[in-house]
Amino acid sequence: MSNFRRSRYVPRSWQKSGLLLPVILTLAGCGASEPGNHQGEATTTTAPISQQIHPDVVSAVVELEADGTYRFEVTISSPYDTPERYADAWRVLSPDGTQLAIRELLHDHADEQPFTRDLSGVEIPDDISVVTIQGRDLVNGWGGDTVEVNLP
Repeated sequence: MSNFRRSRYVPRSWQKSGLLLPVILTLAGCGASEPGNHQGEATTTTAPISQQIHPDVVSAVVELEADGTYRFEVTISSPYDTPERYADAWRVLSPDGTQLAIRELLHDHADEQPFTRDLSGVEIPDDISVVTIQGRDLVNGWGGDTVEVNLP
C-alpha cells in the first residue's frame, strides 16, 4: 500500500461521529492561502513604522540682524512625530562642537512635516564662519542628518 493512500485514511469513528467535516475544513485552512485572510487574524495595510532614530535637519537659513546677532530659520523632518516621541529641539554648533544656541520644541508636529521654526538673537564669536545645525529626538537625543551653514 502506498503512503499516499495511508495519508488519506479517515477512521470510521470520525466518519460516524460527524467530526470528519470540521477536521477536513480545518486542514483545508492550513494549506497555502493569502496571509492575513484567516478569520480572527489581524491584517495591516499600513507601512512599517519608521526606523529613523533621530530627526533630520532638511535646511537652514541664517541672517545677520542689525544688532550683530544672527537669526536662524531651520526646517526639520521627523516622520515619527507623536506626543510620545518627536523632534524636541535643534541646536547651533561651532566647528569644534560647542553648542552656541538651542531652540526647544514643546510639542509634536505630526500634522506639519517637515516643519520650520526660527531662533533670533544668537550670538556667535567673530572667528566662526560656519556652523552646524543638529536636531534632537525626545527619546533618542541628538543625531540625524545635519546642515552646515556659512554665516553672512
